[in-house]
Amino acid sequence: MNKKELVDAIADRVGDKKTATEAVNAVLDAIQTAVANGDKVSITGFGAFEMVHKPARTARNPSTGAEIRVAESWGPKFRPGSDFKDLVNTGGKKASKKR
Repeated sequence: MNKKELVDAIADRVGDKKTATEAVNAVLDAIQTAVANGDKVSITGFGAFEMVHKPARTARNPSTGAEIRVAESWGPKFRPGSDFKDLVNTGGKKASKKR
């Protein structure tokens, strides 16, 4: 599912595509802004978004074997909630039976 399909699914429930688009954009913007400012966003039953620090490290170029230095960085992280994990686990079992 991409963003357009998500908006369409919400529009089916809300009844208006413009309202659904504004809602999706507002939620995504609020989550991105909060995480970028160092806040943790927790949605009970769904999961938590947070910023994580990735320290500088030494890595290897797989084709040459030469060591390279990877600079430190910050990145977003998502941890699914238990309800979300249970739903995906149940869906995975159903999907594997279809094969």
